[in-house]
Amino acid sequence: MPDGPAYRRLDVDERRAQLVALGERLFTSAAYSELSMARIAKEAGISKALLYHYFPSKQAYFEATLQAAAEDLVARTRPDPSLPPAQQLERSLDAYLGWIGEHAEAYAKLMITAGEVPEIRAMVEDVRGATAERLMAGVVGAGTPVPPGARTAVRGWLWFMDGACLDWIEHDDLTRDEVRGLLIGTLVGALMASGSGELVAALMAAA
Repeated sequence: MPDGPAYRRLDVDERRAQLVALGERLFTSAAYSELSMARIAKEAGISKALLYHYFPSKQAYFEATLQAAAEDLVARTRPDPSLPPAQQLERSLDAYLGWIGEHAEAYAKLMITAGEVPEIRAMVEDVRGATAERLMAGVVGAGTPVPPGARTAVRGWLWFMDGACLDWIEHDDLTRDEVRGLLIGTLVGALMASGSGELVAALMAAA
């Protein structure tokens, strides 16, 4: 006979981490609208009441899984300020594409859910805005005003990047290097079209 039970009680942080990991799999394999808290609890092997103890709603649960993925992505793509802007951009984009390659289904589902759920769309927009600010700070310097045309070009480019990555996931007929080159080229083109040639020069300096 064993001396104790065959299971052990998980602490709060460990249980929550397991649920967040499960969430990435569930929200990848099923549409957001198809999942219920009852189904999630069943998949997790816990009561619905316990699931609500950790997450007050399905949206809160989805946001937690998204936040975990976003933190991982930010850590991977954080620029190295010791490098010239062009190298910072190239390395960050390469890390971003590497992350998408590892989480292709989750990324595609996120884009679909962002179109269905206004709150999730707002979160994605916040991430885009923060990414644009971080990118421009690397080019013009933190705290330096960004010309309106350049701001619009970069924000529009981030939408293009999502579309290009979704196409890459769907067709898988370009290499990662080719996609990265395409993204850099379209950013340069967008900045040039906005009349921000001086920013392009700064971005490509010592490339």
